[in-house]
Amino acid sequence: MKTSILIVLLSSISFSTLLAQQADSIPKKTTDKTALKFNLNEDGSHYFQATFMNQTWLRYTQSNDGTTLFQKNSPDIFDIGLRRTRIQLFGQITDRTFVYFQFGQNNFNNTAAYSSSGNRKIAAFFHDALCEYRITKKNQLKIGGGLTVLNGLSRFSQPSVGTIMTMDVPVFLQYSVDQIDQFDRRLAVYARGQVGKLDYRVYLSNPFPINSNGNGAPALSTNANFVNPATFKQGNGPGIHNQLGGYFAYNFFENEGHTTPYMTGTYLGSKKVWNIAVGGVYQKAATWNLKANDVGALIDTSYNNMLHLCVETFLDMPLNKEKGTMISAFAGYYNMNYGHNYLRYNGLMNPGTGSTATNLIQGSAYGNAVPMFGTGQIVYAQLGFMLPKNILGETKGRLMPYISGQYADYAALQNKGMIIYNAGLNWFIKGHNSKISLDYQNRPTFYNDINKDVVAGSRKSSITLQYQIYF
Repeated sequence: MKTSILIVLLSSISFSTLLAQQADSIPKKTTDKTALKFNLNEDGSHYFQATFMNQTWLRYTQSNDGTTLFQKNSPDIFDIGLRRTRIQLFGQITDRTFVYFQFGQNNFNNTAAYSSSGNRKIAAFFHDALCEYRITKKNQLKIGGGLTVLNGLSRFSQPSVGTIMTMDVPVFLQYSVDQIDQFDRRLAVYARGQVGKLDYRVYLSNPFPINSNGNGAPALSTNANFVNPATFKQGNGPGIHNQLGGYFAYNFFENEGHTTPYMTGTYLGSKKVWNIAVGGVYQKAATWNLKANDVGALIDTSYNNMLHLCVETFLDMPLNKEKGTMISAFAGYYNMNYGHNYLRYNGLMNPGTGSTATNLIQGSAYGNAVPMFGTGQIVYAQLGFMLPKNILGETKGRLMPYISGQYADYAALQNKGMIIYNAGLNWFIKGHNSKISLDYQNRPTFYNDINKDVVAGSRKSSITLQYQIYF
């Protein structure tokens, strides 16, 4: 394996040296007066650009049963928060060299750090820091490395969050977020490119150990969790293995943009895109759990390979250019295998801080938390339609209603189907640069009964108003 990787890297270096001597055929850049962009040469083909984004949320949430906020019973909660605050710095600094950095913070509301560090001054951090070299004349092959979002599971595992159509991304597709990665980013080397209508990306990454995520690793139990190397006997244990993955999309119409590794949520009718994609992620001995020995005692440790696979399709295209209507649609099927009965609750910018309930499936199942990640099968889809431009008038922006839904069949929930659905409306005041979104979500709750069987509780709802600035 190591020899094969070395041969590939040496071959790539030799190939790049040869091709670097050829003329560059990338189209010359034109000055974009709407962007904070600095040209590094006269024709603008070398440039450096900065972008800024802020997503402010106002939200009303029906809490999971038993939820408390600062020790007070809170069946419903109103909160104000910053879902994402980001700065991007990127540029084509030579004919073939591209750099990209992203800095910022996430999920900042009045409960931030309440149950962990106790310091509300959440440190902003680098989400991405990568360097990329384009080996071929066009985009057929690029090789890069660093801290990057690029991975193999789904377009929504590496989403351009400033261009998404729904209020938020389907976060379950960020399959190990803040467990063995850094907020869905990983230290990786990768190759990506476009060959004809095929868009591809493959990567090799070094996962982080779960005990370095700042929240403490889950205890070893009968249900799978990511391995904690801090508990290995010195010199003994499976270690932390590299992660491999790839994503391959075939475009029937136009090819998608290829500047950064991020994938666009919706082009708002500016492109005609339809693709079908497959993807996968694999990591040897990524999780562990206790299992019974020959006499029934839970003393043996079992290691599980993590393997996630998907097939999905994405459609985003104008319908009537005169009226300005367009459609955006996405559907995907995901087979997620973390190991025996893996389950992880998570709540987006959770407005709760604890629970008085004694029948929770997991201790973190309070506030707006749902069983987001787990071993099992998932179907997810979303659909949006841009209304005719004459509804608000040419100068007052555009309206786009949408719906989305997720069905998950997790083994740890004893195969009781989990259904989450959303409906919302975007007001694109100036495209994605100035956008107001209103979203309604309805989600399930689950609890353990006296026999430790999983039972469904009452469904809960939330309403969120977001204002996004992105420039």
